[in-house]
Amino acid sequence: MFNPFEVAELMVQHISTNFPDDVSLIGYYGSRAQGTATERSDLDFFFIPANVEAFRHSLQFVVNGISFDFWPISWERAERIAAFEELNVSIIADCKLLYVRSEEDHGRFLQLRSKIADQARARLEWLHKAESRLKEAYIHLYNLSKMSSMDDLVSFRYEAQEILILNLESLSLINHTYYTKGWGKNREQIRNFPIQPDTLEQTMETILSSCSGFQIREACERLTKDTLRLILQQKEKDVSGPDYPGRMKGFYEEVKGIMDKVVSACESSDYHTAYFWAVGVQKEVSRFLYFTEKGYWPSPLCDGEEELTLYKELGFPDLIGILNQEDFTPLKVAVEQLDSQLEQHLQSRGVQINRFRNAKEFSDFLQSLR
Repeated sequence: MFNPFEVAELMVQHISTNFPDDVSLIGYYGSRAQGTATERSDLDFFFIPANVEAFRHSLQFVVNGISFDFWPISWERAERIAAFEELNVSIIADCKLLYVRSEEDHGRFLQLRSKIADQARARLEWLHKAESRLKEAYIHLYNLSKMSSMDDLVSFRYEAQEILILNLESLSLINHTYYTKGWGKNREQIRNFPIQPDTLEQTMETILSSCSGFQIREACERLTKDTLRLILQQKEKDVSGPDYPGRMKGFYEEVKGIMDKVVSACESSDYHTAYFWAVGVQKEVSRFLYFTEKGYWPSPLCDGEEELTLYKELGFPDLIGILNQEDFTPLKVAVEQLDSQLEQHLQSRGVQINRFRNAKEFSDFLQSLR
């Protein structure tokens, strides 16, 4: 039976023998670390670079049909993860170590785990952070949409003021500046923003002065839509065109592990798992195709239709639409089709796929990297 840890050990030997000063430690996480892996489960293992040059050791590949993702997490990012500034805290908290360069590196890593334990105990602090993040313009737009009486001017203005402030704060960031005066006194600064919606002043005046709930809601929706469009426009100005080899490097090898989860779920008639991973893999492929073409990620404030467009144009199968807890066969066939089509599509655009038939081929590949 194939043992993915034999491949992981080859990678550890490759690093420790040929680049002993480059990597502080290597660990793995996910189902393999939690003891819930299936025969198709991928092996997610990461390393913490000891220097800038070490980032080049990142490698995604497939051996004997199993997906491997050997990717870097800087010490700085590990600190952010341990501070709960990212959601993937389990990578640091629950991983198993395969290699540690020194006692100093090990001690530094244990300090991160201790920091996670300390942060987890500060439950109220994290609840407050969660509540503050809910204060987004779209929440208040939703509240406006639920108001049945257009005559309830107090409620409309209550929500509209929050929407206006959040939009104006976004506009200041788009313009790489901050407000030097308080609300009501900063009108001149807002008026002089180089980047702003064409109808900003008129829209602001409607929100501030209209006595019509319908007009206020319409103006808030227009302002938020215009601000989002400006953000997307600025992203487009800062990026180049499509770059498949650069932006899709290692993507197939990583996403193959997700596709395999769906196949395994279909074979065991596990609908809940199939649902989450089928929707997840279609979204992930769509998002990466969008990123590869545009150079920036789709906005979470958009409805997702734009990022699905290229996916559909390429003729990739619709996994989400064929989910059926009574019949798993169509989904299994579709995922296998997506696997094949995606690999062919990426290779046709110059993306190198690291696929090896066995550990010996992978070992030879590592030798070529010296």
